[in-house]
Amino acid sequence: MSATAPTDRDVWRIAAPMILSNVTVPLLGMVDTFVMGHLDGPEYLGAVAVGSIVFSFLYTGMNFLRMGTTGIAAQSFGADDNAGIRSALGQALIVALGLGLMLLSLQAPIAMSLRLVGAEPDVASLALSYFHVRIFSAPATLANMVLIGWFIGLSNARVPMAMFLTTTITNMLLDLVFVFGLGMDVDGVALASVVAEYLGLGVGLVFAARVLRGREGDWPMDRLTNLAEYGAFFSVNANLFVRTMALMFAIAFVTARSARFGETILAANAILMNLQNLMSFGLDGLAHAAEALVGKAVGRKDREALATAVRVSLKWSLYFAAGFALLYAAGGPVLIRLLTDLPDVRDASIRYLPWLVVSPLVSVWSFLYDGVFVGATRAREMRDIMLISTFVVFLPAWYVLQPLGNDGLWLAFMLFLASRGLGMHGLYRRRLLPSV
Repeated sequence: MSATAPTDRDVWRIAAPMILSNVTVPLLGMVDTFVMGHLDGPEYLGAVAVGSIVFSFLYTGMNFLRMGTTGIAAQSFGADDNAGIRSALGQALIVALGLGLMLLSLQAPIAMSLRLVGAEPDVASLALSYFHVRIFSAPATLANMVLIGWFIGLSNARVPMAMFLTTTITNMLLDLVFVFGLGMDVDGVALASVVAEYLGLGVGLVFAARVLRGREGDWPMDRLTNLAEYGAFFSVNANLFVRTMALMFAIAFVTARSARFGETILAANAILMNLQNLMSFGLDGLAHAAEALVGKAVGRKDREALATAVRVSLKWSLYFAAGFALLYAAGGPVLIRLLTDLPDVRDASIRYLPWLVVSPLVSVWSFLYDGVFVGATRAREMRDIMLISTFVVFLPAWYVLQPLGNDGLWLAFMLFLASRGLGMHGLYRRRLLPSV
């Protein structure tokens, strides 16, 4: 076995902090809901929900900054290339700052997208207020994506966890202070997010400076100031952006088609998709471990370490997937009853629950191989598989399966997930592993 082959402990050293970090995300949403839900009317809660849609779309679309930085940094780390490690961070931060400033300059036209939601006038007005405050967090939010990706690439998940905890706890506390203490409403929730993001950025930069002081070398200014040097960065991230847009389209398509089945099915599918997202907390953490370990192996050109990284990460991912399948099979009805007390929605959710029992065992492959291909910076292959899975498998499957109704929609979605995992597994075996 390779002297640098990763072990179970290496996987969990990265996965455990990232899983804990992921758990903080729904906690923040719950606090936002609690704070707005205790004001005088439902319009405040609705406004934050509507405003958050825009930021969810923007930041999900720009998550390529996190993924691309992880792969590039991990390979430089594996090759012990200190200049490459600095370049990976510097280039990504410069691009993140540029994109953040661009969002600030375009906030007026971006805000117009709130009208597409079709909210009531009072909700729309409050959502606009929320947006115009929170948009100022954009530079920090994008820079945090870069720093989190960079630290994961360096096999350091403790700093991202510290950043997540700092941001989440600060946000929750300031929600309470600004709204209940200072009498603010949606602007208070938005301002809490702004302050929290910049505080999280400060934590990340402090730790980044500490890491770089421990590594010899100077900043490679030619790589940071010469646009031609950004070729690899833009190539990786452009492909990741297209891949993410295709994924968002597929998920939005499921929601749009659910709406055509009526309010009850729409609500039931929303609950089931929330359970799908819950599963992602564990599988994403293990995918992050795969990113770091695979990138390190590729940087060292160590084929055996690469194969071991994939094998160990897959083993634990399958354990997690089996655990979620058992959880949903045994406790799914209980979880659904906790999420809704509407009899029709509850019954519909339980009716289609078997798809969520199957989903972890189908989804696990795409989650794991996303991490593998991010670590190997094989973004073009990720893009191609996602486009094929979305437009060659998912959409045609849905149109064939329409007579089955909501079961047909879920079956098409399962085929979408399965084709992603199978496609990337085939490319891993035929192209990625032999190339190292």
